[in-house]
Amino acid sequence: MSGDAGTEPVVRVITCETRDSLAAAGRLFDQYRQHYGMPRDDAERTLVWLTEMVESRMLTVLTASVDPSARVPVGLATAHAVPASLGRGRFWQVRDLYVRPDARRRGVAAALVATVRDAASAAGASRLSLVTEHDNHAALDLYRRLGFVTVEGLTTLSLDLAAPRGLEE
Repeated sequence: MSGDAGTEPVVRVITCETRDSLAAAGRLFDQYRQHYGMPRDDAERTLVWLTEMVESRMLTVLTASVDPSARVPVGLATAHAVPASLGRGRFWQVRDLYVRPDARRRGVAAALVATVRDAASAAGASRLSLVTEHDNHAALDLYRRLGFVTVEGLTTLSLDLAAPRGLEE
């Protein structure tokens, strides 16, 4: 999977729209979920979910490979458009980004983000955003190198709708 000495490997990014490409993405998506402590999932269930998300246009799913002859993806990204109400437009968000540990530091994540950035720009998006853990230093370093900046003055809040409701004040 490496290029000649002193050269970077060629990273091939595709948008997943077929059953085969979404199945390959699903295998990576399951690894991504396991990375975050989720249990291994049934491949068909993941494929059905990814297919539903793509067909409904809720997510764009991309994979990246560094070995064009094998065509085995080693990286995954998902993204989606979000209404930008104040500007009456839209922005895009990178929702998920995962590169197999054995394929890291080869430009895969940067290629995936660049492809999402280009698609967002072509779609007329006003910006591209993402969220990561505050202690994910490798990701934060990459994102900063790619031009992302920390948004100061905002706090992300979340309401777990699956949790039992507590007493309301």
